[in-house]
Parts: sequence; C-alpha cells; structure tokens
Amino acid sequence: VVYEQEGVFIHSSCGKNDDQDNLIAGILRVIEKENEVVVDWRPLDETLDTSNILYAGKDSSSVVEWTQTPKEKCSRGADRPSSYEAEWDMVTTVSFKKKPHSNGDATTHANRESKWSFLFSLTDLKSVKQNKEGMGWSYLVFCLKDDVKLPALHFHHGDSKSLIKCLEKHVALNESPHDERVLLVKTQKSLSQSFENLFDEPSYGLLQKWKKDPYVVTMGKFSKVTNYIVGTLRSSDQSNQRRPPSEMADFFNDTIPGLKINQQEEPGFEVITRIDLGKQPEVSRREPVSAEEWAKNMDSEGRILDVDYIKRLIFKGGLCHTLRKEAWKFLLGYFPWNSTKEERANLQKRKTDEYFRMKLQWKSVSEEQEKRNSRLRDYRSLIEKDVNRTDRTNKFYEGEDNPGLILLHDILMTYCMYDFDLGYVQGMSDLLSPVLYVMENEVDAFWCFVSYMDQMHQNFEEQMQGMKTQLIQLSHLLRLLDSGFCSYLESQDSGYLYFCFRWLLIRFKREFSFQDILRLWEVMWTELPCQNFHLLLCCAILESEKQQIMDKHYGFNEILKHINELSMKIDVEYILCKAEAISMQMMNCKELPQTVSEILGIENSSVTPDSDTGEDESGAELSCPTSLYQSISTPVIAANGTRDGAQQVAETQSLAPA
Repeated sequence: VVYEQEGVFIHSSCGKNDDQDNLIAGILRVIEKENEVVVDWRPLDETLDTSNILYAGKDSSSVVEWTQTPKEKCSRGADRPSSYEAEWDMVTTVSFKKKPHSNGDATTHANRESKWSFLFSLTDLKSVKQNKEGMGWSYLVFCLKDDVKLPALHFHHGDSKSLIKCLEKHVALNESPHDERVLLVKTQKSLSQSFENLFDEPSYGLLQKWKKDPYVVTMGKFSKVTNYIVGTLRSSDQSNQRRPPSEMADFFNDTIPGLKINQQEEPGFEVITRIDLGKQPEVSRREPVSAEEWAKNMDSEGRILDVDYIKRLIFKGGLCHTLRKEAWKFLLGYFPWNSTKEERANLQKRKTDEYFRMKLQWKSVSEEQEKRNSRLRDYRSLIEKDVNRTDRTNKFYEGEDNPGLILLHDILMTYCMYDFDLGYVQGMSDLLSPVLYVMENEVDAFWCFVSYMDQMHQNFEEQMQGMKTQLIQLSHLLRLLDSGFCSYLESQDSGYLYFCFRWLLIRFKREFSFQDILRLWEVMWTELPCQNFHLLLCCAILESEKQQIMDKHYGFNEILKHINELSMKIDVEYILCKAEAISMQMMNCKELPQTVSEILGIENSSVTPDSDTGEDESGAELSCPTSLYQSISTPVIAANGTRDGAQQVAETQSLAPA
C-alpha cells in the first residue's frame, strides 16, 4: 500500500442536506502489485467480496457501465451551484453489467446492486477531474478508458493533492488544454512492439498500425514500404487485401486529431490559387565556409564579429568538416554568438558538471529500484533497441562494443533524466547520431542535442501538435506554389501529405546520405532565409517529383511507393537551390496571403487576408530578411555541383516588387 486515506466519501443521494445516511464513508488506497498499480476504494463497513468489486481490466469486454436506476433518479436541486456539473452529481443506486463479447458467445449478466466497492488498474485510467480550490471539500472523478466514469470521491478530510502526487509517480498527468480541472493520463506509446511480420500483412494492416503508433511505423518497416507495396500490388487476391484508398487515407486524418487539410472548404484558398508567383529565379551555391574565413570573422578574444554575415555564408555553402565541431555549437545555441573564448570555456566546465550529475542519477539506480520504475525500464529498453540499429553502417557506429554506441546510449539515457516527461521516443536517436559524430565528445554532444530537441520537442509529444501544425503549414505553402498539384493529390486521397511525415519528424534524416544530412542541417540551423525553411525543402522535393506523379497518373499506393523510393537519391545541393528559389518567389510576391506570410515569418505590409479578394494594388513593398541577399563576393557552385572558379558573384537580390 503506497497511499491510504480515510474519510473519502461517495454521496449516495441527491438530498440537499448532509444527512449521514446519504454519505458512504470509505477508505481509498493505491496498491502496488507485482505487475500493476491499482486504485481501491471500499466502504468502511464492508468486508471485501470480490464479486462486488468494479474492476476495469485490460480486457475491454469486461468494462463496466455505471447506470442510475430510473425509479430512483432524482432531479438536481434548484439551488445547486451552476459549476456543480453532472459528473459530480450524487448517484442513488449503481448497477453494473458485463458487456457481451463481440462474438456474441458471452451472456449478459443481470444487473445487481453493488456494495459500492471499486478497483481499477492505472493502466486503464484515462483522466482525473478535480474541483477548483475554494469550492468546499475537494472531490475527484476518475474516468477510465472506454469512457467509464466512476462516482465522485469526496475528500472530507482534504488532502486530495496527496493522491494526485502519488498517482504521478506511476503515470504522467498533464493538464487538459480544454479544461484546467482535468488531468489527462499521458500514455507512453508502445514503441517496442515487434515489426518482424509487418510485411506479411495487407496494406490495410499497415495503416492500422500507423494509426495506432505513427512513430514506430514511420521509423520502422514503414521506411521500407516500397517492397511491401510491390508485394501487395502483385498479390493474387487483391480484393481481400486492399481497401479503397479513400478509406486508407482516412486513417491518417484519424491518427492526428484536428488535422484538416481539405482546403476546398477553407476560406481564402480560392484567392491563393489566383496568385501568380512569377518565375523561379536562378540560384547558385558557394563553396563551404573555410577555417580561414571563420577565423577572419573572430576578434582577439574569440567573439564572432559579424554574426549575420557568417550565417549567410553558412546558408549559401555550409561548413567544411573541420569547422563543424566548433560552429555547430553556435548554430544550435549551445554557445552564445557574442561570447568570448574564455566565457565558452567556463560554460563548458559548468555544463560538464551538470551533465555528469544527471548521468549519475540513472547510473546509480539499482536493479531493485528499477523494478519499481516502469517508465525508466521502458525508456532503457527502447534506447537499447534503437541504439543497436542507428547508423550501423557508419564507421563511427559499426561493429560490436563500439564506443560510439555506448556514448549514444548514455546520452539518450541522460536526456531522459533531463526531460523525464518526454523521456525517449523512437526517432530521437536519429537526431543525436550526426551531432555525436561531429562533436566526438559526450558532454558537448549532449548539450547540442538538448538545444536541437528544444526545436524538435513538439514532434515527439504524444498529442503530435508539432506534426499536425507542420503538415497543415506545408499544405498552405504547397497550395500557393502549385494549386493544381494539390488538387491532384487530393483527388488521389493523398491530400493529407502523410508521405512527408518522416521528413518532418526527423528533419530528412532518412532521406539523404549521412554526409548530406550534415550539410542540410547546418544550413537549416542558420534560420535563413525565413522561418520554417524545412517546409520549403519539402515543397522543393515534391515539386521536383510532380511531373512524374501526375504524368503517370499515380494513385494512393503509387505515390506512397514513389516518395519512399526517393530515399538516398535526392541531390541535396539541387534541393537547397530550389527551396531558396521558392523562398525568393514568395518574398517577392506583393499579394502574399496572410497565412503564408505568418508561416514564413515575413513582414508584409500588403499581405492578402485569406478571406479577401486578393486584389491589393497598393504596390507597398515587402519587409523581409534582406540581409541574406546582401553582397557576398565568392566563388559559387551551381546546383549541378560544378564550380566556375573565375566567376565572382555579387548575390544582391532586390526584394521589392517590380
């Protein structure tokens, strides 16, 4: 017993007074068992009779239903406070029945009066609703999965907060964004499930798994969907294995609640389709920033002299590899741009101490302790599995007992101590791997990874708010860029852009070679030429593949197959050029829709409101980050990778409308 509280009452009547006969006093306990933690409430005068226990087990067919006996229902008092909602109402008689199994074999048990005892496992808890402070004694309502609500428990002696604190040791409780009184159970995703037999299933089964856990499927066998789809298409009995594409597409919408990308029903998109962005400008790239260029832009104390200038150089050409170990610390925010060499050395010393204190926290956990900490066990198990399959073809991580793998494991475990609420979610090892490869130092890699995760955190949260937002924003940008292509994708039930999920989740890590990812990430970290540049990279890739997809009339499965086959075949320099050209197109548009302007962070004094007609003839100029296009006189490399050593280019672009 890890929690016990007397004076916890169920109000068994709708009477207006507090007559003792209307209150059932009981004891509330939280009990740790071998494989689960249960919450147990029973009346003080009742000896335990297991036949009367209301138990919500793992078998959903045995979930109970609480019902009021109709003849004993009574109306709510007229003087009842309006804040006293239905779920807090006193109940007269509670009856329960066992739901029949779906196959119809089980018989429905007759209702019978309970003795009020109930018991449920925390694995079945969905939410806890609590009253606000200053509203009499505190009370809680437990809502179980399948929306079974238990009677309100009234804490006449107070101290309901102790119960919440106890529960938080076993489950993560987050305040609902819709009601501050409701604490939602943050269920840790079952990321460790096996995918050995995934490709033996029909495509419908794949999408069911994606709906259940998009992270695992995206990072697991979904990445090899090409072979799978081919097998499905060649199946001799397709009618039994394939569902209509529209039905399969619905899974992606259901998986991320609130994801609405049917632009035809939203105001303003008709305006966007009429906007002429003009021709994409020609864009070239330069050579990577050299050590000499970096050193010239640093004063005697180690301060960066012109941060904007150095960021522009990195955006246009990336970094030579010898510079990455130092420059990435600035780009990721671990080192302040205006810091001196001495200040950075002191910072590293403090951060080293802080890192090893956190590392010691999980290193010093005994086996006995870990047996009682299921979340830590789950995190460790997931990390060990993922580390053993992350970039194993890279020399830095190949082979057995590789020190790189040990560091990868230790940093991810320490991150769980740094952010225990998030812990570890599949895909995070992909973000750490290149950082550790470049840093070659455990402490520096950890703090750079922390900074990167600050940017990516929402991608891995269970509500998937970050992924939802990015997919919607990408849809807005693609609609502006090519409304015809968007309409085609929608006609093939691909308008949700589900095939971009992995791109966004781990920033193209599985789409480009390891060395190309180093280049791509450092360019994106400059935050130039606008915010959300990674979404323009998605647009650039999709626009490059548009003609083949439309000319060959690809459908739902073919689009999915084609996009996944692009992995490791995309020219990073070409896509960077194309994405930059798209950004210039949009920045120069004098009728840029307000939504797009906000996505890209462009201050536009003549933006077109989404519901407007799009006929602003004011001719006002855009106010956007012109610093990127200030003169950079350097040798350049074109999109095809060839270098014109004699060419000196002054890359000055006028951002005002013609």
